[in-house]
Amino acid sequence: MLIWIGRIGAGLLVLVLVVLLAMILAPRFLDRIYYRGPVSDHFDGERFFNPGEPPSGERRRSRFSFFRFLRFAFGMDRTPWPRSVPVARAVPPPRVEGQEMRATWIGHATVLVQTQGLNILTDPVWSDRASPFGFMGPRRVAEPGVAFDDLPRIDLVLLSHNHYDHLDLATLDRLWRRDRPLIVTPLGNDTILRAKGIEAVARDWGERVAVRPGIEVVVERVHHWGSRWGADRNRALWGGLTVTLPGGNLFFAGDTGWGDGDWTHGVAARGPHRLALIPIGAYLPRALMRSSHVGPDEAVAIFRAIGAGYGLGIHWGTFQLSEEGHAVPADALEAEAAAAGFEAGRFRTIAPGAVWTVPNL
Repeated sequence: MLIWIGRIGAGLLVLVLVVLLAMILAPRFLDRIYYRGPVSDHFDGERFFNPGEPPSGERRRSRFSFFRFLRFAFGMDRTPWPRSVPVARAVPPPRVEGQEMRATWIGHATVLVQTQGLNILTDPVWSDRASPFGFMGPRRVAEPGVAFDDLPRIDLVLLSHNHYDHLDLATLDRLWRRDRPLIVTPLGNDTILRAKGIEAVARDWGERVAVRPGIEVVVERVHHWGSRWGADRNRALWGGLTVTLPGGNLFFAGDTGWGDGDWTHGVAARGPHRLALIPIGAYLPRALMRSSHVGPDEAVAIFRAIGAGYGLGIHWGTFQLSEEGHAVPADALEAEAAAAGFEAGRFRTIAPGAVWTVPNL
């Protein structure tokens, strides 16, 4: 009996040592260097940061308690979502020429914008889960609003940052092998893609990439963060993207919190914006989400600050990432836009697969 007790004790000791060793080594193993470059007002030589916040991934102490975080992590306070929602899928035309602009919401932050003979796709995600693993993680409740095989040839991909609900390597690999689109993304994310044989053009905030005469992509400052594995936090930059277009620009915010709000001035200076794609979901509880995700009220503030002609609310109703109900962001946006005095439908949401022909400015 004493022998078995000794063996069990030794086994537990070995297990504890293995766990402790894993805790020490795993962060280093999971860390990645995606970018090397000069120090700037948002890069400390190792990691990016939001201006006005501590560098090197440091965080201000939050009032969000550890036990409240555990409740959030295990979904204990989440409003139940439907397991699936019906989707009427669209079949887009091969091209949309001239000033006409068609926006088709695929789901989450993925939008197909067709104008000037260009097919533009934002943060393309066709995978069933927003996760590094196919068997766990947030599962989509709405199938993509356009079947992948019904997508027209994609010319330009706007890739905002490296979270799994935005940077989906499986989808990007399919797009790259099929269409070889121009992929524009903030610094460091190109390293992640290149490891999979996908080429991308990476730029810093304020820098431009030429698409064709008169049309450029500008990487914009927004307020967010990036990580694939936790330990690689903020090794790659995040950003919005503006596409300069005749008749008014397209602004894609990607994912953002309000932060200091100063970043909206830079976006506004590159107007006029005909269409702004602004996130409205994954915003509760505010104590945890405020620094990362705007809610509908702040989305309306962004829309007003950048002076966009029309806006589409995105980043809701596809993957359950937070505690609000499935349709709550859309309903709240409608109320907030009305309270702000915007004309009905000027800043709106649409269903996956729905097509919005955006009016001219």
